[in-house]
Amino acid sequence: MNGLLGVGNPRLGDDALGPVFARAFRDPAWRCWNGSIAPENCVSPIRRAGVSLLVLLDAAEMGLEPGAIRVLPPDRLSSTGGFGTHAPSLAGLAAYLSTFIPAVRVVGIQPLSCRPGDRLSSPVRAALKRLPTLLRSGTL
Repeated sequence: MNGLLGVGNPRLGDDALGPVFARAFRDPAWRCWNGSIAPENCVSPIRRAGVSLLVLLDAAEMGLEPGAIRVLPPDRLSSTGGFGTHAPSLAGLAAYLSTFIPAVRVVGIQPLSCRPGDRLSSPVRAALKRLPTLLRSGTL
């Protein structure tokens, strides 16, 4: 079985993309967790599920066009300096999860805006519509 952990603040525009996707994505081969701003709270349920692949999905400032999707090397992640428990520790979380999950991938989507009160932008919504095909095909 595959797993997906959605990470992000649901009140900060495109930063909500991880939790939004985790709540909406349905596939019999995938199990999803909404980690929101405390993804470490999902570690025990993920461990019990025994997934062989886990995708951590979050908004990521990559200097690309809004909506761009990339697999990010965990060792190259850095904090955005924003408030939230995952901001300084997503790389650490991925490293820890890798101790009991054979394959852990961090997938970032370039946000357009992460301002308080904003909704998901059009480019990010379009990326989230493409994401199921990428996940099901094993492209990521």
